[in-house]
Amino acid sequence: MAHSKGPGSDWAVEAHGLVKLFGDNRAVDGVDLTVRTGTVYGVLGPNGAGKTTTIRMLATLLRPDGGEASIFGHDVRREPFVVRQLIGVTGQYASVDETLSATENLMLFCRLNGLRGKAARRRSAELLESFALTEAASRPLKNFSGGMRRRLDLAASLIAQPPLIFLDEPTTGLDPRTRTQMWDTVRDLVATGSTVLLTTQYLDEADQLADRIAVIDRGRVVAEGTADELKDTVGDQSLQLAVAHAADLGTAQALAEQAFGVSATLSPEARRITVPVTGPDAVTDLLVRLREARIEVASLNMSKPSLDEVFLTLTGHETADDADETSDTTAREAVLR
Repeated sequence: MAHSKGPGSDWAVEAHGLVKLFGDNRAVDGVDLTVRTGTVYGVLGPNGAGKTTTIRMLATLLRPDGGEASIFGHDVRREPFVVRQLIGVTGQYASVDETLSATENLMLFCRLNGLRGKAARRRSAELLESFALTEAASRPLKNFSGGMRRRLDLAASLIAQPPLIFLDEPTTGLDPRTRTQMWDTVRDLVATGSTVLLTTQYLDEADQLADRIAVIDRGRVVAEGTADELKDTVGDQSLQLAVAHAADLGTAQALAEQAFGVSATLSPEARRITVPVTGPDAVTDLLVRLREARIEVASLNMSKPSLDEVFLTLTGHETADDADETSDTTAREAVLR
């Protein structure tokens, strides 16, 4: 664990072997994370992977059943009150009072964070503008859309900018424009001295924002590194090949795997196969095999691997494919109890 204390430490988060049990379910099964101060760290995974449970333990909202963790060198078990002074947590669901207006909500949160008078009004106005809520500032929240409530929840969590901010799926439910604004807000937070630990199901979000990324699946970290490092594990390039007829998809996949000697992933709706490649010779070989099998190719292109392909390769499924949300849902219920 870190020996230096406080936000000046090299490491904002150090976690080793974190475990959380809910009955027989190992929601988090030995997670290791190290987050350097002044960076954005992305935790990527599907619903139920254990992302929220991990955040809850680091934020002192859930007690780990195994392992250890520190925030700026302060142990989350032994020094929870110190840790809570150093962090801010934004959850997936709004924590604002819908009987109040947007301005009234932010003023309330300002008071809770020690801001009064002009300082509170100025900070509230800044945040309303940042999240495109100025025109709706005096409207009751019962008239807000889900996306507007989400933006207000995010604004409230950023009133006092702490050294470490946990953003748990912050752009869930946001439209593309507001999502992009949120990305800019995250960049501004880091530029002005905060460290951000961001959980997300959106691969492009992790790619855009994170200095380093941990891929979590079924309670374990299955890969960690920069976006480029993770992409390099898949291959230098990937081939996307779409067939004209859906009935040919299985045969085309088998031929691609024979030609390249690696597993190919399927997108049945698009009749598309994606496979990592090391050079053009194998592509030529595959095209010959497809022609001999009388399989018509609808489209073919080469590109650098995406984080989607990294996740598929590492876990065998897409980020949204895991329908079991047990671990993270149970974690939220445990906090409420």
